[in-house]
Amino acid sequence: MLQAALREGTAERRAVFEVFARSLPNGRRYGVVAGTGRLLDAIERFTFDAAQLEFLTAHGVVDRPTAEWLEKYRFTGNVWGYPEGECYFPDSPILTVEGTFAEAVLLETLVLSILNHDCAIASAASRMVQAAAGRPLIEMGSRRTHERAAVAAARAAYIAGFATTSNLEAGRRYGVPTAGTAAHAFTLLHDSERHAFKAQLASLGEGTTLLVDTYDVERAVRTAVELAGPSLGAVRIDSGDLGVMARRVRELLDSLGATGTRIVVTGDLDEYGIAALGTAPVDGYGVGTSLVTGSGAPTASLVYKLVARSDGPGPDAPMRPVAKRSAGKPTRGGRKTAIRRIDAHGTATCELITTGGPAPGPRDRLLHVPLIENGEVVGREPLAAARERHARSLRELPTAAVRLSRGQPAIPTEFVDGDVRPLA
Repeated sequence: MLQAALREGTAERRAVFEVFARSLPNGRRYGVVAGTGRLLDAIERFTFDAAQLEFLTAHGVVDRPTAEWLEKYRFTGNVWGYPEGECYFPDSPILTVEGTFAEAVLLETLVLSILNHDCAIASAASRMVQAAAGRPLIEMGSRRTHERAAVAAARAAYIAGFATTSNLEAGRRYGVPTAGTAAHAFTLLHDSERHAFKAQLASLGEGTTLLVDTYDVERAVRTAVELAGPSLGAVRIDSGDLGVMARRVRELLDSLGATGTRIVVTGDLDEYGIAALGTAPVDGYGVGTSLVTGSGAPTASLVYKLVARSDGPGPDAPMRPVAKRSAGKPTRGGRKTAIRRIDAHGTATCELITTGGPAPGPRDRLLHVPLIENGEVVGREPLAAARERHARSLRELPTAAVRLSRGQPAIPTEFVDGDVRPLA
């Protein structure tokens, strides 16, 4: 596309692309924007070096004039978007990219690969946090996904409310709090469970978490309290009927005087499994496979579509809306503004998408914020800000939004047509 547009003379036309999802995963009531911070870093360093250009030309991917254009490539346009942690709904324009067609079209795969993954993880994580009802969750999915995706997943889960991650690189790179427990291999290494617990306690102290289901759970709990005393930090259960086992272990711990020892459960949990343990005496959850695979929705199904373009090169050329008319996959032309309608009780009532319609009311929220201006990143923020924003965004939604039962999006998306306006 780039090579043909450069040759034809249309590459320098101004273009507006939007990122949105036509629908949410089946039965989901909201999505969560995540990955924006990673995307800004990626766009900033997105260039083509000599080895890459040599590959492209040697394999006939692009011709020499296109390679010369790519050699100088830097994105110099503008990007607006929903801030990270915000909730979104079908057709929410969560990212808007404006630049020349040549500059903006190159970003499609970069944008979608980051946002589709991170939004899917954050959306699943948010449901798990709601199911946990205030009990902390540990992200433990690194061994169930690609090694780089694992770091991104830990970051996205933290935005959505997970307390910690077992992925130390996520702690180093993004400041996500880290936590973890021993594996069964550590117990099996030793001559007995008692020897294993002694070694762990000697190294990490009585506040550590001991894994108690390698052999016999009741015997392991008794041994753990005998060795650590009533100040043992926690025990972890990873198998069996977790609800039944948690109740038995709680009764046993209390009878041994370890009333403050916490119970952490793991083992192929998802939001439904977490919710089912709501009445069990569980103090925390470790979640792995289901989280890093989006709990059945490993992609947010976001698309990157051209919605407006100029009639010619230059900043003064008039803009016109463009849209697909194909059956099953139509798009709406024109650069959009997104407004979250809020009622007198502080509850969101709809997602208003307009191409030049009404201004926001006194309680409404404009959802787009500037992320990149003239090629310079302006939208970076601490990860904690995205985490806090997600909590606020959820509180704003109707109570039905956090139900795990299948249902429609928590608020409807409404469109108001108007004239295409240039980004400003």
